[in-house]
Amino acid sequence: MRVVDGMHRLMAAGMRGEQEVRVRFFDGDERDAFLIAVRENTAHGLPLGARDRALAAARILRSHPHWSDPAVALAAGLSARTVGEVRRASLDESEQPTARLGRDGRVRPLNAVEGRIRASQLITEMPGASLRAIAQRAGISPGTVRDVRDRMSRGEDPVPASLRASDTGGGSPVKAPPRVRRSAEARGPVDEQGLLRSLMKDPSLRLTERGRFLLRLLGAQVLPDSRWTELKEAVPEHGAQVISQLARKCASAWTEFADDLERAAADSSGE
Repeated sequence: MRVVDGMHRLMAAGMRGEQEVRVRFFDGDERDAFLIAVRENTAHGLPLGARDRALAAARILRSHPHWSDPAVALAAGLSARTVGEVRRASLDESEQPTARLGRDGRVRPLNAVEGRIRASQLITEMPGASLRAIAQRAGISPGTVRDVRDRMSRGEDPVPASLRASDTGGGSPVKAPPRVRRSAEARGPVDEQGLLRSLMKDPSLRLTERGRFLLRLLGAQVLPDSRWTELKEAVPEHGAQVISQLARKCASAWTEFADDLERAAADSSGE
């Protein structure tokens, strides 16, 4: 029956002579109760000061060392950079976990090399798995999994030389798993415009709102080479970096979408 948040409201109700108040019960341990108390007191009422937030972050790091800096920052009302400084000051190297739980609920290793090696092993063991499935099991992002897969398809080391050098001091390279060929690579040139025209005649797509939306998205992507050249020429120099980042994000989303579709098709056919 400890008050986690609302002590002043409870006191005010008592001063007014109220015998009952509406409450929301929380069933959990002391660590989680403290998390809720900190989160609530940084969101409303008289907020905690910077020093109190830093002290709260230090306590959260001691009770939840596996949480990522952004996750602790969200709870304590601080920036991830400040939480990182608090972590280095309050935790010894031996207390630092080898992986951290992010705000999205995914566990990611602090050692990028280990995550990439694990992803390469999973890609070899489960060639039909989606980027998301591999990423969840390897503890890295889908974008990193895609890079690992592309490197493997070219017969390259799944770990870039820059990462390998920083992790091993320039030691021996990690042996790349066998070359992986994706089914789409073996099909040769594709008549994209013809396939799109065929899809636009499909009633199951053309007569549903989501289907029409998908067709519009595909229509915006299926362009002749000359059109892509025109688009590149239209990009101003100051916007190249931002547009490049957005284009890679879109490409990642489409790749993951394609992987999910191929995975579902394989499952339905019993492969």
